[in-house]
Amino acid sequence: MMPAPSLLFSIVSPVFGSEELVDELVHRLQASVGSLTQDYEIILVDDRSPDGAWARIQAQTLRDPRVQGVRLSRNFGQHAAITAGLDRCRGEWVVVLDCDLQDRPEEIPMLFAVAQRGYDLVLARRSNRQDSWGQKMMSRMFYRVLSYLTETPQDPAVANFGVYHRKVITAVLAMRENIRYFPTMVRWVGFRAGYLAVAHAGRSAGSSSYGLRQRLRLGLDTLMANTDKPLRLTVKLGLLLAGGAFLFVPVTLWRYLTGQITQPGYTSLILSIWFFSGLLLAVLGMVGLYIGKTFEQVKNRPLYLVDEQTDETPAP
Repeated sequence: MMPAPSLLFSIVSPVFGSEELVDELVHRLQASVGSLTQDYEIILVDDRSPDGAWARIQAQTLRDPRVQGVRLSRNFGQHAAITAGLDRCRGEWVVVLDCDLQDRPEEIPMLFAVAQRGYDLVLARRSNRQDSWGQKMMSRMFYRVLSYLTETPQDPAVANFGVYHRKVITAVLAMRENIRYFPTMVRWVGFRAGYLAVAHAGRSAGSSSYGLRQRLRLGLDTLMANTDKPLRLTVKLGLLLAGGAFLFVPVTLWRYLTGQITQPGYTSLILSIWFFSGLLLAVLGMVGLYIGKTFEQVKNRPLYLVDEQTDETPAP
């Protein structure tokens, strides 16, 4: 059960590798949301950041009781950290944004203004992304593949940043699978969504924890958690190859009967063995990945573990 909303706003931000940005993040959030209401809370979830981010978070909670800190027992990943914050938030409206300040807190009032037109969630569409060329290309390729495999339009300009009504957050939290990717989960639950073009700032300190390996792993996990189309594509490929082989049989038989084939070709035999062996291994590997993810899910382990928190009220 989710806690009954008793605040107008909750702001949830996962923190990792951004010790230098914590104070500025809180200050700008206070100024931005404070222009709308004083009835808010800020929940900063330290995803076991290796720097001194937790000490900064603790200092901020002492300055303002509306700021809460949660520290996970280890690094569970950005989207598990978002879940930890959402589990504890009490607001009727919930803002989710990253801690790196590339999502500008000053956009929150405008997002909320759009939400007042009858939307259940308003997502920030980042214009002129301030990422490297490689990151932007990777993002475009990933979302094109994800759109094709999930058969659902995906927008590479939209990430976590947005304003969400309580019923949207409740629906997302009802999904307790261990492969978590907040943007696709939000799209899956539906509800009336609005979009607002926002400025995307450059990162002023720290560096992204998402390297190539982390991005590839997240992409693969997200695909397997949201679609079984790769399995269906392998079935189609198998049928296509089987059909091609079936058509090739009478051609080969005719060539043999007419004397065009006098000796079996060693090269073609070896190439065929290598090709079909590789294909079988690829298909079995893909099936194995799905089975492995199913195994992880049926263990039903917690999505995250909390080491300490500044507000000792436990999450439901």
